[in-house]
Order: sequence, then C-alpha cells, then structure tokens
Amino acid sequence: MAAYLIFLATYVVLAAGRFPGLRIDRTGASIVGASFMVACGVLSFNDALHAVDWPTIVLLLGMMIVVANLRLSGFFRATSAFVVRQAHGPKTLLAGIILVTGLFAAFFVNDTMCIVMTPLVLEVTLALGRNPVPYLLAVAMSANAGSVATVTGNPQNMLIGSLSHLPYRLFVWKLAPVAIVSLALTWMVLVAFYKTEFRGGGFLEVEHVKVRVNMPLLWKSLAVAVAMVGFFFAGWPIAQVAIVAGAALLITRRVKPEKVYLEIDWPLLAMFAGLFVVVSGVERTSLDADLFRLASQFGLEHVSVLTFFSAVLSNIVSNVPAVLLFRPVMPHLADPARAWLTLAMATTLAGNFTILGSVANLIVVQRARPEVKIGFWEYFRAGSVLTVLTLVFGAWWM
Repeated sequence: MAAYLIFLATYVVLAAGRFPGLRIDRTGASIVGASFMVACGVLSFNDALHAVDWPTIVLLLGMMIVVANLRLSGFFRATSAFVVRQAHGPKTLLAGIILVTGLFAAFFVNDTMCIVMTPLVLEVTLALGRNPVPYLLAVAMSANAGSVATVTGNPQNMLIGSLSHLPYRLFVWKLAPVAIVSLALTWMVLVAFYKTEFRGGGFLEVEHVKVRVNMPLLWKSLAVAVAMVGFFFAGWPIAQVAIVAGAALLITRRVKPEKVYLEIDWPLLAMFAGLFVVVSGVERTSLDADLFRLASQFGLEHVSVLTFFSAVLSNIVSNVPAVLLFRPVMPHLADPARAWLTLAMATTLAGNFTILGSVANLIVVQRARPEVKIGFWEYFRAGSVLTVLTLVFGAWWM
C-alpha cells in the first residue's frame, strides 16, 4: 500500500507540475518519492541504488557535456545563421529553420536546439518585419519531430535506448523516415495555418547575423562529436562512448569548466534517478501483472493502440515518466523491439500537441516572451493537427 501511495502521489505531481500548497516541482517530487520508498521499507538503500539505470544517467551527462561545448563554441548558431541567410522568401526561411532545427535535434538533443534557435529566429524575423510566431512554432515543433530519429535526440529516447538495448543504427533505420515525414508535415501545417504570412513570394533581404565563434573549440568539439556519432553507428555502447567524448572535451585550456557545468541540466538527471527508484519500488507489488492484464485487454501489442495510449499518457504525466510507466509491460508484448520503437515515436511526437507537451515547447515560449507572446490556443490549433497527422503516419509506418 505504501508503494502504491508513493507512486500515485509522485505521478500526480508529475502530471500537475507542482503539489498544491507546496513549492515542489517534478524533480523534487521524484526525489521525495524515491526517498519515501526507502523510508517506508519498500526498498532498502542498496536496492534503491541498484534501481537507478546508470547507463541512462551516464549517457545523458556525456551528451550534455558534448552539446555544451558545441554551443559554447558557437557552432549551432553559426550553422543556423548560415542556413537562414540563404533564404530568399518566407517559405524558404521556414523550411531552413525546420531543416536545421530538426537535423541537429536528431543528434544533439531537442532542448538544446530550441535554446539556440529561438533568439536567432526572433532576431531575423523582427528585423525583416515578419510575423515571428509561425517561425517560432517551427523551432519547437521541428525540434520534437527531428529528435524522434535517434537514441540521442531527446531524454525519453535515451531512456528507451538504455532500457531496450536496441542498436543505434536500428533506431535510425526505423524512425528516421518518421522524422523526415514529420518535418515535412510541420512545414505544410504551418504554411496552411498562417496563409497571410506565407502568401507572398517576395524575396527577403536577411541582414548579416552577428555570430561569435571560438574556432579552436569549435573544431575540437565538432571532431569529437563526429567521432562519437560514428562510434554510435558502429555499434559501440552509446553510454560509454558519450561519457568518453564528454571527458575528452573537459580536457581544455580554453573553456572554464564552470561554463560547461552550468550548461548541464542537473535537475533532469536527478529526476531520472528518482523516477527509477519510484518505479522500482512499485514493481515490488503486483503492478507488473496488473498492467499486463490491462494491456492484454486493450491490445497494446497493436501499434495503433500502443501509439494512442503512449501519446495520451505523455500529455498527462510528460514523456519520460510515461516511458517508465510502460517499462514493466514492454518485455511481455509479442514484439518488444517494435513496441519500444513505437513508444519512442509516440511519446516524442505527442510533445507537439500542446505547449505543455514538451520541455522544448516551453523553452521556445519562455525565451520568446519578452518580444512575442505565444498563447496556449495559438500553439494548440497547429500543434494538435500536426500531432494527429504525424502519429497516424508513424503508427502506419511502424
């Protein structure tokens, strides 16, 4: 009973974002839940330590260090600015933003691309006198859509990659087509919903965007990142490769380590660790068997059914907790590999449904707020349509 109550309370906070009357966020809820699992005797302290999937934590940390160095070097902004400068019309500008955001999000985490692209898109669109809203929506939506392609595209994919032990190449082979079609659909949906902005075919004069680049750090970071991705495709353990790549970049005379540490999302790492313990505690109960019986009734072995429930749950408790909720069920399904890939596809693409569906969305909205306000319904009217279209295609493809 203690395990069930702790589990339920933790996931209520994860769904609501906070606990009524208390200043506790999702990370705090996962830490409190994990601690209570130990305090109530559901897990011993050693059991709790063993419950944490350390390869996932190590993979996240290594990727954060690599991405931090690329960002500090100016690589993302310089590349993005170059692509934007090649645009000669509103539609090509939109296509350029979607392309560069989606491509980099696939390999270097979607949240990072939203942090980099939002100020750049604001600067360019406001200087041109354009409506920045559809271009900002493109950043958020294409970051989510592009990140579905690889294990390292977003935190939930990293979690699925570690739990399922699926090869990096298999992820790309199965899900890259979904990402490509989703990016194309992002362009079509935004053009359709913002006809006034994209009706004209006039050429744009994009002013030179100032970009500060640390060339030695850029080349070093880029070389390490390319080697890292190469080892991923070669089949090396992704967590080990990522942390070694991160460690190599920490050996430097040019960047203060504090700057790199500030780029690491420590609360996310803590939330992951806490959730592993909470889920492990509730797995000591009959939840596994209960969930499997429930899954059998709904037919979760069918891709369309699994896609629907994954998407709905992701928008209730967020995508990472949703993945952990499905963890006990996946090994019992007829085709676990396809089930894991479907879960990755659905929980990622479901992030485009509302502003609250993905951290990437919130980053764009918050960073743009001083200049442009994007409301819930402004996002929802395009995001909901895009989500349905991409999920339908993804389920059909899987």
